Amino acid sequence: MFQHLFTARLKCLIRDRQMMFWTLLFPLLLATFFNMALSNLNNTEAFHPIDIAVVDNDRYRQSKDFQSVLEEVSQGEDRIFNLTKTDGEKAERLLDDGKIKAYVTVGTEIGMTVRESGLSQNIVRAFLNSYSQTSSAVASIVRENPASIKDGLIDAVSARGEYTREVSGSSAEPNNVLNYFYSLIAMSCLYGGFLGLKEVADVQADLSQRAARVNVAPVHKLKIFLYNVCAAILLHFSEMLVLLAYLYFGLKIDFGPKSLFVLLTTFAGSVLGVSFGAFVSALVKKGEGIKVAVLLAVSMAGSFLAGMMFEDMKYIVAQNAPVLSYLNPVNLLTDAFYSLYYYDVMTRYGWNMAAVCAYALLFCLGSYFMIRRQKYASL
Repeated sequence: MFQHLFTARLKCLIRDRQMMFWTLLFPLLLATFFNMALSNLNNTEAFHPIDIAVVDNDRYRQSKDFQSVLEEVSQGEDRIFNLTKTDGEKAERLLDDGKIKAYVTVGTEIGMTVRESGLSQNIVRAFLNSYSQTSSAVASIVRENPASIKDGLIDAVSARGEYTREVSGSSAEPNNVLNYFYSLIAMSCLYGGFLGLKEVADVQADLSQRAARVNVAPVHKLKIFLYNVCAAILLHFSEMLVLLAYLYFGLKIDFGPKSLFVLLTTFAGSVLGVSFGAFVSALVKKGEGIKVAVLLAVSMAGSFLAGMMFEDMKYIVAQNAPVLSYLNPVNLLTDAFYSLYYYDVMTRYGWNMAAVCAYALLFCLGSYFMIRRQKYASL
């Protein structure tokens, strides 16, 4: 009996073109558009050398120390500046044309000219201030104690030491686009709710003739519902595997080394999505259109709060309304994928998965108790 009903329902779901579009093709299309829009995000947010010019006048040529320092920070792969030596008029034209961020002039003091303020201009100003302060300190030491040149104090003042070091919580490389794709996967998991919604609607005799025939069939409707839900979960998890394969092999999205846990999280997300759709369908006592609207509203609102449209929204919610982070199933799934990629320890992942499983169990039990109480006076 189980095999017959399970296979028949699976074929019925696969033949539903509208359902297959929203649960399979739409996430694939959205992932493609995300990749096209976000492919260069990491490169645009990386530091690039700042284009500047220096007026090559007599004062600059006489200032050997400044000339040496400026040329040193303008060489190599880790350079700070792309330096151009030119005269005053050409430097002005380059600045007007937007080809440089600032130009430096050496007179009685070292100055810089800009057209607008910004991060690049602040970096140039900080560099010049640092050099001026160091030069002033060296000049004062030499003036008050000429013997300090032999004592090595000049080298001590000029030296720059690093007293902090960067420590990462894992070996994973930072990636600014991963959260968008993780939230896309989480949203796709919740789109399994369309399948769960359909399963409940097809056993509610007051909504369709098909559901009426199910209720008069010689098989208990809860058994039929259970078999149908198993078929829906299998179909949706298969669709999610296609999405994961497309992201990993096609778009080169990195999920980290814990592949089995990624699959486990995706399966839990599919169960959560189908059970959530069933719960919404059992809870909302209106037509199918209203149920779909509620499902879409919750899914899209959860995706927005999880950072799918605006990455910083995830952190804004976590800082200002942390309760929403735990009430939002899309955020829980997104955070679970995030934890697998970034963290070596599994504590944060375990809490997220515990919440996901709790939600899935709550939705399943809620759907069961609401469906089993439905009685019809006549069919």
